[in-house]
Amino acid sequence: MSSIEWTAGDLLELSGHFWKTCALHAGVKLGVFSKVGSEALTAEEVAIRVNGSADGVARLLNALTAMRLLEKRNGRFTCSPSVRTRLSQDSPAYLGHIMMHHHHLMESWARLDRSVSSGRPIRERTSVSREEWRESFLMGMFNLAMALAPRMVEAVELSSRRSLLDLGGGPGTYAIHFCLKNPAMKATVFDLPTTRPFAEQTIARFSLSERIAFADGNYHDDEIPGRYDVAWLSHILHAEGADDCLKIIRKAVAALQPGGMLIIHEFILNDALDGPEFPALFSLNMLLGTESGRSYSERELRDMLTKAGVNGIRRIPIETPNDSGILVGTV
Repeated sequence: MSSIEWTAGDLLELSGHFWKTCALHAGVKLGVFSKVGSEALTAEEVAIRVNGSADGVARLLNALTAMRLLEKRNGRFTCSPSVRTRLSQDSPAYLGHIMMHHHHLMESWARLDRSVSSGRPIRERTSVSREEWRESFLMGMFNLAMALAPRMVEAVELSSRRSLLDLGGGPGTYAIHFCLKNPAMKATVFDLPTTRPFAEQTIARFSLSERIAFADGNYHDDEIPGRYDVAWLSHILHAEGADDCLKIIRKAVAALQPGGMLIIHEFILNDALDGPEFPALFSLNMLLGTESGRSYSERELRDMLTKAGVNGIRRIPIETPNDSGILVGTV
């Protein structure tokens, strides 16, 4: 990897970038983009709608305008179509839930030095702690999966497969898209009981309740009911240490019929563990919130799959915004 010449300005911009992040999060949390919508409003009108102080809201709106998230003409603020599509709560492409999940992580990231020094997590697991955090986590995963799933189902050929296990599938977004792509397929989402309401609501939105079931369980402790010809493990291994990853993969393999396909979707590091950038940073996020979770390299994941009896392992080429990747094999 070639070095770059860092200027003082570059370093200061990087150091203070969280100001922009906090301004964006405040806009989402207060519902600014949803309240403005397709209208052109004054700062005073927005302040009334979000129940905020006129001065504070005006400063936030002007900062969001400087960041080009809002536009301002003749003292009135508007949202561009692209911002409205992603940041207005009534849009099907709304990203606010995952941004609120990021917001809930910020306190622990501010104490990263302590976690690095101790080698121990300093926050609760956001997916199982406070109700508000759990909702933003689950629906944030829905936000991300809705953007990625259409690419995934095109990249993975499953037309001959009839039954899919979405292990730790959260709201079931990938199971939904695999079933939409493959009309003869049925699926089971296996996850914690607290996830069931989110999953059933999401599955019903796509009119797939008769084809996608939800099974309560903890993949660490409980047996997986049923037999499948595909097992989809998306973003669950990074929360675990290597030994537990292998146990989970073996449990998924045991739930597959002979000739079944196992698919892993993860943030995959290079074999030197120093890139790409997002998986490397995500590994720090796992240090902050888990006992032994981290990002894994392709070589490490291949080794786990081989030990679990998976054959013909290959990586499917796909480009994603956060450098996630797919490994596929059969049993």
